[in-house]
Amino acid sequence: MVELRTWALIGGLLLVGCQEKQASEGSAPPPIESSKPGACASGGGKVDDRKTAAFFPGVSGQYCVDPNNPSRSYGDAAQGTLDQACTELLDGECENYKQHGLKRVVMVRYIDGQGSPGAVNINLSEYATPEGAYGFFTKRVVGDEDPAEEAPKPLEAGGAGSIGSGIAYVWRGNYLAELSYTNELDSPDKLRENSAKILPMLASVLGEQIQGAKELPKAAARLPGQDQITLGTRYLLTDALGIAGTGAGAVGFYKRGDKRFRVVVLPATDEAGAKDRLGALKKLSGSKKLDGVGSEGVSFSWRDADQGPLLEGVAAVHGDSVLAVVDEPLALEADQAAEEAQKVKLSADEKLEQLKRSLGD
Repeated sequence: MVELRTWALIGGLLLVGCQEKQASEGSAPPPIESSKPGACASGGGKVDDRKTAAFFPGVSGQYCVDPNNPSRSYGDAAQGTLDQACTELLDGECENYKQHGLKRVVMVRYIDGQGSPGAVNINLSEYATPEGAYGFFTKRVVGDEDPAEEAPKPLEAGGAGSIGSGIAYVWRGNYLAELSYTNELDSPDKLRENSAKILPMLASVLGEQIQGAKELPKAAARLPGQDQITLGTRYLLTDALGIAGTGAGAVGFYKRGDKRFRVVVLPATDEAGAKDRLGALKKLSGSKKLDGVGSEGVSFSWRDADQGPLLEGVAAVHGDSVLAVVDEPLALEADQAAEEAQKVKLSADEKLEQLKRSLGD
């Protein structure tokens, strides 16, 4: 949730940083002009990027594409390169984008046609795969924080959406739209109030007009819904279990009473591939064969950090995937007394029962 809370501030600074950088390189775009009443009367400005222009509505409520500040695009078949996007637009986060397979970015600015200094900046990023785009969406919404502590708010838009104070995210197919509302005259409470009115409408239209499937990646779609925390999903492109060799997968965060746990789905192309992925867990010290679940199962334990708590889990192959039920490290401490830990973690029998339920057994 750190990213959800801070991106609104970052979004408000993007254009300023972009202008300063471009000015130093002698290629600054036209200066931003304040919105004037009636600025949207003629339907607003145009988005120059041919590939994505149809995704952006000219007008949304009282906001429209800023006619005084053209859109900017970076990457494949775009105005600028991804390296330029890194210095002009993405600030210090470029590597995070690239690690998820970033291909191109388009920036579009909307202004208030009634003349207030309110604006919505949209970064639409395209990735090589839907998994990469969805993975970055979950990184933005959940990040490394505990979704049970401050649950993000879902937003009906695209394949998945979320909204916070001054910021909204929309995922669909290979695309992620990041919308940030700014208004220098708004107090924090007013900004939260205004963004809750302005962003959902624009996000909803974007979610319908962006091209791509709305269906979640296979691993994320297989996560059980019962007891899952709202928007409690991370999609990781490497080592989803925090164990080397486990590879990409979907991590679901769950809460049942006072007890916390995770369900992890590791996808493969077929059952043989899934058994290969289970092999990484079988190699852990102390792992044991688990009978009666899936086509092959194992119980295991590990530490996700040198000083972290001991974590336990069970996993099994089911078709072309591995499903695992594991302890929630965010609810445990390394020096926690055993009786205290048992209050917030599933017992071995409860983990096995949850695994069978998740497998549909």
